[in-house]
Amino acid sequence: MHALRSAVQFALRDHDPRVRLADAAARLEAGVARLAKLQPKLWAQDRWSVLLIFQGMDASGKDGVIRHVFRGVDPLGCEVTAFKAPHAEELDHTWLWRVMKRLPERGRMGVWNRSHYEEVVSVRVKPALLATQKLPHTLIGPKLFDERLEDIVAFERHLARNGTLVLKFFLHISKDEQRERLLARLEEPSKNWKFALGDLDDRALWDAHHAAYEAAIAATAQPHAPWWVIPADDKPTARALVVEAVVEALEGLDLRWPESLPAKQAELAEGLRRLQHE
Repeated sequence: MHALRSAVQFALRDHDPRVRLADAAARLEAGVARLAKLQPKLWAQDRWSVLLIFQGMDASGKDGVIRHVFRGVDPLGCEVTAFKAPHAEELDHTWLWRVMKRLPERGRMGVWNRSHYEEVVSVRVKPALLATQKLPHTLIGPKLFDERLEDIVAFERHLARNGTLVLKFFLHISKDEQRERLLARLEEPSKNWKFALGDLDDRALWDAHHAAYEAAIAATAQPHAPWWVIPADDKPTARALVVEAVVEALEGLDLRWPESLPAKQAELAEGLRRLQHE
């Protein structure tokens, strides 16, 4: 599984969502263990921040991936944000404002379930959403979404230039698999709460959503903010591939425990002396 760091031409049909790894469960456990060892170094070093963005069609498994991949991470060093429909205060600001407020500080991981990419996918597919954003009419035109994609590239480049590792994952499921998962939400009482008729409205716009995602991924796959298209029909496979991509990227940061300066070494020596002589 390779990251997309540039994709002028990109089509989801070239990526098979049905891929299955025979050893997915073992690879997931190994990855979770490696991530659990890397995250404290990220926190202690306090130089990098990490932003992990998850997108996908309804029922693509975003919640499950996040729950399984990050279960070994210290909650104090990681914040998960699920972006829902924007509320009144958010609609009175620019469309990037609400995500900017949730950016992780140095030493921490930010995990986003949906993100600013909804503004170039959902809003593009359902123009009625754009009408709620109170934009001046002179700013709404045929280039609006191209301009938003340019803004995303600049926004993510700014983050990368200031020490934020940006990784983006599209969980790619087939239409047949989505149908089975939506049926499960209807048929299993413990999953009823997950179902909304809006999911079926979005399903009816499957091709439009895919076209919007293709345009977004092609425009924003950059060396400083790569995309991974994760085959997600098989949940264990998706989880294993995500954790391996996250671990590989973190290992590339060369995270280290902070070196003890002379003043700190003296403090440690004094602490040891006091405790040994109690």
